[in-house]
Amino acid sequence: MPKVLITDNIHPQACDILQGVAEVVYQPKLSAAELTEAIAEMDGLMIRSASEVTESVLSAANKLKIVGRAGVGTDNIDLPAATRRGVIVVNSPEGNTVAAAEHTIGLIFSLARHIPEADRSLKQGQWKRKELTGVELFGKTLGLVGLGKIGSRVAKACLTLGMKVQVYDPFISESAAQQLGVSLVSLDDIWRASDFITFHVPKTRETLHLLNRNTLARCKRGVRIINCARGGLIDEQALYDELQSGHVAGVALDVFEQEPPPADHPLLTLGERVVVTPHLGASTEEAQVNVAIDVAEQLRDFFRDGVARSAVNIPLLRKEMLDPVRHYMPMAETLGRLVRQLAEGPPESLEVVAQGALAEHKPQPLTLAVLKGLLSTAREGVNYVNAPFLAEELGLRVQESTSKHSGNFTNRLTVTLKTGVRHYTVAATLIAGDRFQIVSVDDYPASLEPTPHILLTPHKDQPGMIAKVATVLGDRGINVSALQVGKRPGNGPGSDGASVMIFNLDCALPEEALSAMVAIEGIHGATYVRL
Repeated sequence: MPKVLITDNIHPQACDILQGVAEVVYQPKLSAAELTEAIAEMDGLMIRSASEVTESVLSAANKLKIVGRAGVGTDNIDLPAATRRGVIVVNSPEGNTVAAAEHTIGLIFSLARHIPEADRSLKQGQWKRKELTGVELFGKTLGLVGLGKIGSRVAKACLTLGMKVQVYDPFISESAAQQLGVSLVSLDDIWRASDFITFHVPKTRETLHLLNRNTLARCKRGVRIINCARGGLIDEQALYDELQSGHVAGVALDVFEQEPPPADHPLLTLGERVVVTPHLGASTEEAQVNVAIDVAEQLRDFFRDGVARSAVNIPLLRKEMLDPVRHYMPMAETLGRLVRQLAEGPPESLEVVAQGALAEHKPQPLTLAVLKGLLSTAREGVNYVNAPFLAEELGLRVQESTSKHSGNFTNRLTVTLKTGVRHYTVAATLIAGDRFQIVSVDDYPASLEPTPHILLTPHKDQPGMIAKVATVLGDRGINVSALQVGKRPGNGPGSDGASVMIFNLDCALPEEALSAMVAIEGIHGATYVRL
């Protein structure tokens, strides 16, 4: 019978669930040294956030097959080391959904009616009725960024309260939004029209400081901000400045970029305009029981049936399928990230074609990598195991095929994403080792190094266009590390929209720079991509 170690004060129901399929060792508190010693004879491990499953811990694990994290985050587990050793890591991505949604609603009420400050001041002998006049939620507009399971619960609750709910989520279709009773809008509409804004998105490269000095300036004066999702979505210094100026009326935060925040954090000095809690979104008795039950059931099913439902790494991919295409996986993931950022509108279908030498191998691992890259642009926790299930939930149709024809390249991977607007196609070829080049961007031929910051500007093929765009970049101190112009075959000089400038930039591009470029006569658009 396999042996499972449970630690970090996980609810005892986890032990009951595993009885019968495993010998359970329950030690609620273990130091790092004690965990390293105890792991040697274990087949399974179940933890919360207190234990660190480092490479040294994994090195001491002679028999370990699976680690279960009773919660969403896996920051305390060395995923690459676990994957290299063939150790499956599972989590509980939905166990705290209700708790997080309810905490968000609680913060909205607290912020609107100054409840924490009213409680504090009354206990100090003050009677501040006039000073603590609040606002009603009825009739106000809620801007909701991210309509996943938590966001959907918040939306339903706020609709019941008589709020108008506007949603930004690039993966949600218009019909799905209508079915829920919310309006699907752009991010700019969220900033411009919302009385309250709440975030329900992961922290990714795309969402880091999503609410910043520029976007805050576009918000309605008197807006109130709520964040129970992830620290880092908001530029906290910029938010403090806008609170000080009165442009932002109030903020409620359960998460911070640094946790715990320092005692002198400026947002902690602003009294009733700021409501804060110490990352309590998942801290309910029910949520802690739910995640313990969920992960224990996954460990039970793994040892009984060999199934890992919420695996966050890829050791289940069969070695004989993965090894031949292993070096192509980063290329495939990058193409997924690239094509999603080029595309407008909710994705409807995805086609992945392995060409040339790639056609000799099974394309399934490459399709998983493309899906992981594509979905990771807007969702947290996407991996090679859950990507197909997430795609299915979104109604994304996925097709894969092979072709011996690869043009001038020995190998080529072509990815086409269709949205309600049109289809978008990108392609790349592996050069040597893990090094690859992007050879086609939205049907424009290219020879593009996949650097972190890329700008694409379709334009009329005429003199002076490069200089105009370069001036916008230069005026803002943005250095160009490489530039190329791609022309669609068969279009001569002067063709309208037949060319695209592709810039490799040394830093991120501000939104106002994109607006300045689009205003240039002959420029037909500007897309900034973060890889």
